[in-house]
Amino acid sequence: MELYIIRHGQSTNNASMMLDLRDREADPPLTELGQQQAEAVARYVAEHVNIDTWVEQAPHNRKVIHGFGITQLFCSPMLRTLQTCRPIATALNLQPKVWVDIHEHGGLFLDYQDERGLVGFPGLTRADMGAQFPDYDLPPQIGETGWWNSEHGYEDIAACQARAIRVAAALRLQSNSSQRIALVSHGTFADCLIKALLNLLPGEELRFFHYNTAITRVDFHADGKTIVRYTNRVDHLTPELMS
Repeated sequence: MELYIIRHGQSTNNASMMLDLRDREADPPLTELGQQQAEAVARYVAEHVNIDTWVEQAPHNRKVIHGFGITQLFCSPMLRTLQTCRPIATALNLQPKVWVDIHEHGGLFLDYQDERGLVGFPGLTRADMGAQFPDYDLPPQIGETGWWNSEHGYEDIAACQARAIRVAAALRLQSNSSQRIALVSHGTFADCLIKALLNLLPGEELRFFHYNTAITRVDFHADGKTIVRYTNRVDHLTPELMS
């Protein structure tokens, strides 16, 4: 099984991260740059010459193969990943499946930095998500009051790491298959997930960093081996699209 972890495109929070925190949104959309990045990564995974497949072929019998051959496409329920996933799904002719457990660390919240403190938000309701993304496969966890338990407010990093372990275990169940799975997810969660997949201890001493729409590939072999092919690949981005 091949796993492709794709970070979302630039969000409005990413663009304003050095500015006043009061400009932050609980569930930010993509910027115009983020949308361009999403379209670029969609073209890349669908059409680009797959150099990894080329290297694997015998030199005397090499054939040019375009695209990654992705067979399953998942995204988190956050708006920026839903939007990033749309051009990818179109390019690959796949129905995206929303996987709640691959959302970003923290959940949906705002830190008002006053007496209100950290406040949680419920996120898109099932009706709203269905209206904006009608072709997406929505799980039962997304209800008519949203998908995030806003009473919890903020998810700490330990809970995010535990969630990553659950996702890693679910992915390993398909390790003997020939599936090529793409997850459109988030920077901190991707870091936690890679550590979980590699049985590394969680912590900030080691971090797997991802630019917006960067791709990481991890292969699972039937003999139990896990191979990291690459991390943070951004071949699809020109310099002006980097963020």
